Amino acid sequence: MRTRFDQGDDPDVHAVVAQYRDAVRKKLRWVGPGAAGIVLVLLLLSSLYSVEPGEIGVVRTFGRETAKTGPGLHFAFPVAQRVDVVNVEKIRRIEVGFRGDKRIDEEALMITGDENIVEAQVIVQYRITDAHKALFHLRDPDKALQDATEIALRAVVGLKDIDDVLTKGREQAQGETRKMLQGLMDLCQSGLLVTEVKLQVVDAPDEVKDAFHDVVRAREEKEQKINSARGYTADRIPKSRGEAQKMLRAAEAYKEQRILQARGDAAKFDSVFAEYEKAKDVTRERLHLETLERILGKVEKKILIDGQVGRNLLPVLPLGGLLGTTSAAAPGGR
Repeated sequence: MRTRFDQGDDPDVHAVVAQYRDAVRKKLRWVGPGAAGIVLVLLLLSSLYSVEPGEIGVVRTFGRETAKTGPGLHFAFPVAQRVDVVNVEKIRRIEVGFRGDKRIDEEALMITGDENIVEAQVIVQYRITDAHKALFHLRDPDKALQDATEIALRAVVGLKDIDDVLTKGREQAQGETRKMLQGLMDLCQSGLLVTEVKLQVVDAPDEVKDAFHDVVRAREEKEQKINSARGYTADRIPKSRGEAQKMLRAAEAYKEQRILQARGDAAKFDSVFAEYEKAKDVTRERLHLETLERILGKVEKKILIDGQVGRNLLPVLPLGGLLGTTSAAAPGGR
């Protein structure tokens, strides 16, 4: 393709420059509005924000809170408005006395009520209940909560003996620390709710740790033996009471049995006596025979001697020896 510079005549430089300048101006005429449109679109996109479930959007207009928005897509005016999205359902945590695996001595070491030194590490779980207070009343909520936790824990430990802190008073110390910590956070209107305070490590300093552990083991063994003795007592006393009640019931049953038997014997005697009164001789003979039958029925071998013959015999006859050697009856026996 041939250009104007390929012509034989020399070109007019000023005319060419003017033509190109006019062309550039025509093109730049559309650049400004296009750039402005792009900037406007970017501003509009940056002004849109979304709030997830469980979150609250706090809208600030020129630094002052003007609205709160719930879950969904919302619009904020560029430059003039700022939005802070706060999760009010998330459980957060802080660590006092340690960070990860590292112990922080200036936070962990504290003095008990009996002037002993213990090492205490604690985890605090909390959540935000008031987004406005959390944003505007505290510069750094985590740092404020951490300082308040240290204050509350030192106050609680400072009122207890080291034995209570190391052993049976641990749960109580956690509850008291949580209550005092929540009071401190409510006092400064933090908008934070402490859900749990958990003591991780409560121990004596390294220099005397072994001696304290020996004391703790001795106390635990003492408590174990006391509980064992109480368990034995609780087991034996009911058994003894049960055996006593069993003996009482048996005695009462024996008593009732003897009473009923005595009444029966008395009734039998009364009936026999009534019959005896009707025929004394017959009844006397019958009783005599029944008695002989009852007694002689228990004798294995019997020797019967006629009364007439018995008069000629000795009053005492060694029948036992005779029965052991011979089975012959005495003269006149039947």
